[in-house]
Order: sequence, then C-alpha cells, then structure tokens
Amino acid sequence: MTLKFGILDQSIVFPGQTPAEALRNTIKLAQLAEGLGFERFWVSEHHDSPQMAGASPEVLISHLLARTETIRIGSGGVMLQHYSPYKVAENFNVLASLAPGRVELGIGRAPGGLPRSTKALQKGQSEPESLENKLAELEQFLHGPLGDGQPLAGLQANPLPVQPADIYMLGTSVSSARLAAERGYPYAFALFINNDPEVAKTAFDTYRKEFNREKGAVPKAILALSVITSDTEEEANELAAHFKSVRVTLASGKTVNVGSLEQAEEFAKQAGETYTTEVRDADITRGTKEVVRKRLLSLVELYDVDELLFTTIIPDFEKRVRSFQLIKEAFEEQTV
Repeated sequence: MTLKFGILDQSIVFPGQTPAEALRNTIKLAQLAEGLGFERFWVSEHHDSPQMAGASPEVLISHLLARTETIRIGSGGVMLQHYSPYKVAENFNVLASLAPGRVELGIGRAPGGLPRSTKALQKGQSEPESLENKLAELEQFLHGPLGDGQPLAGLQANPLPVQPADIYMLGTSVSSARLAAERGYPYAFALFINNDPEVAKTAFDTYRKEFNREKGAVPKAILALSVITSDTEEEANELAAHFKSVRVTLASGKTVNVGSLEQAEEFAKQAGETYTTEVRDADITRGTKEVVRKRLLSLVELYDVDELLFTTIIPDFEKRVRSFQLIKEAFEEQTV
C-alpha cells in the first residue's frame, strides 16, 4: 500500500500577523502541498476566534482551487448542524462544477466555536434537525432533486456537477465513526483534538467493522494529527513545548476540546454552566524526519489507516514549510 498524505490548515493568525497574512500563508501551503505531491489540502471552519482566519471554508476553497491545478481541495470541515443542507449543496455543487474531481466536502460535528457563535449561526432555526437527517438530505441534493414523498420533492441544488463533491465524515469519537460507517463515507479521526489512543482505536475498529458496503463503497480511514518535523530534535521539542490540550466537561455532560484554560473558562461562561477540565500535553508527533517517520508508521499500523492528514502549529512559516518538506523527504528516501 502506498501511504497518502494531506494537509489540514487552520489559517492560524499567529502573534504579529494579520488575518490577511494568515490566509496568504494558507494559499502558499496549498501550493506547497501540490508541489510535494500530497493527495489533498483541507481548510477548517472556526467562528468568533481572532486567532483563526478561516471562518468560511467554501469561500477559501474557491480561491484555493483557482490558485492550484491538480490537488484535491476540501473542507475540514463544514459544520452542517448550523446550516441548510440545500445551501451547502448549492455551494459545493458550484465548486465541483468549477473544478471537477477536485472538491471534497468534509463534515464536522463540533460547533466550530463558542456557544455565542453557535447561537448566532442557528438564529431563526425553529426546530433543530438531527445531523443524520441533514446528511441524508445533503447527499441527495449533491446528486439530484429530492425524491417523491418528501416535503420539498423535486427541489434541486443547481448546478448539478458531472462529478459531485465527495463527502467525508470528520470526528473525534466512536459515535462519529459509527455515523460515517452507516453512511458509507470516508472517515477522518482528529487525533490532534482528542488524543486518547483508546478512543481512536475503538473509533477506527468500529468504522471498519460496521461499514455499510451496500452502495459499493469501501472504507477509507484517515488519521489527522499534529506534526512538527525539524532538522534537530532540540528544535522540534522547543517548537512543541508550550502546546496543551484541554478537555472541558460541562455540568450538562457536554464535552469539548480547547487549547487553553482561558478558552475553557470562556466556553463555560458563554454556555452558562459549571465545568471541569482535564489538561494534557498536546499530542504532537515531533522530531527529526527519521523519528517522525518511525512514529507515523507505528500509528498507521496501530490504527490501520489508509492516509495521514497533517496539521501543524509552528508560528514561523518557513519552519512550517520545512516541516512538510522533511516529511516528504523521509518517505521518499526510504523508497529509493
């Protein structure tokens, strides 16, 4: 099996940068990924966060498609719980018509922001619909009109592309893996958000065991993880040293992963609930290209995945570029 690579970029606005600079760096990274021969480049959706410039993946994807030629460009992901499946289908049908075969629609289950932004995004929605129902409707709209017997039968999300966007399910739990399996979608587990190895292993095992093959699809398992590759161990460890993962559990039982105790406090404040936190070191695969390659291969074997999707939180853009180049070198050298 030839291992495939991709990049998930969050368009982070690092200290001293403007949002415009962060987005320009996202464009450069997409072009770098294409030049390195990576399979895909995804952009994320974040709301009400000055540290993230990527609030609208559909808009950013359109620009990235125009600035690249062959690489697949997608969302990592669109937070469908907030939106009309019809409008999401229209957006991605336009994108897929502009760049046939290059558009991927990753669907996320997280809110993509704090409770305040969720309220703003869902303002005016009378009765929240289940994600399962929204996915079923979205899939129909991507391929044609709604069928008979449905309230909006005959409605079509124009333009219908020759090759619709492929749907991917993103998640950090066994329930997201089960949903991906039921729908027959490729599945990406975000280890950089939930770094519990037991949950990740159970999620992938559940996905493969319960995968629905009725539509002729085969399971595609993707591990999304944070990586810092440097020319020296010391530099890699220094770049990774300050990052934490904070798991917030609200009194209602809802859980969310954030990057700091300050974000945890703000999330609970906006939710209006008491909370507890669990602080862990961020799970970052780090080191020289030889060390990183060894761990990546061990993770591929452990979780039985088909592809790796890299994200990185290196503030220095040139070192970020170097990190991806070193990953590519590590695997090329072993195949010569």
